[in-house]
Amino acid sequence: MISRLLRTPLTWVVVAVLAAGAAVGLWWFQPWKAVTDREVREELSAVDVTASPAGTAAPTGTAAPVGPTLVSRGDFVTHEHDTSGTARIVRGADGRYRLELVGLDTSNGPDLQVWLTDQPVRTGRSGWNVFDDGRRVELGPLKGNLGDQAYDIPAGTDLTGLTSVAIWCQRFAVSFGAAPLTPVG
Repeated sequence: MISRLLRTPLTWVVVAVLAAGAAVGLWWFQPWKAVTDREVREELSAVDVTASPAGTAAPTGTAAPVGPTLVSRGDFVTHEHDTSGTARIVRGADGRYRLELVGLDTSNGPDLQVWLTDQPVRTGRSGWNVFDDGRRVELGPLKGNLGDQAYDIPAGTDLTGLTSVAIWCQRFAVSFGAAPLTPVG
């Protein structure tokens, strides 16, 4: 019975379709990422938290900050996956801006991106799907789901109104976690 079944073309078509479906499903969901981590340990800025943030003048009679300056910061909240750490925007001595993720700890996943957005950070399920609704600046793929990492903000980016950072899963259109950015100073 089984040998006769293996000789029919329909059996091989069904086997091929099932194998192709399994391969596509594995590629799409990437389930191994749920149990694997990628740790990144990039050097972050030694920021001067006492200096005037970007866009504000230093008090009269004081020198402008020489080193990197903290512009805004916020702590991550959990959305689709447990997420913790701090996001901060730092203005370098050269005037360029970069986003730094400090002590990030989230789940790994397929097609994770780092976005600056104009959407408010909401806790709970109501905050999972809002970050692709408004203005955003895509800073690139998440380098790792653990550790310290930095992303250059493109020159000329208007940071006005960009009030949050999202770890966005492009494949499933959901936020793993997000941090509100509060101006410092």
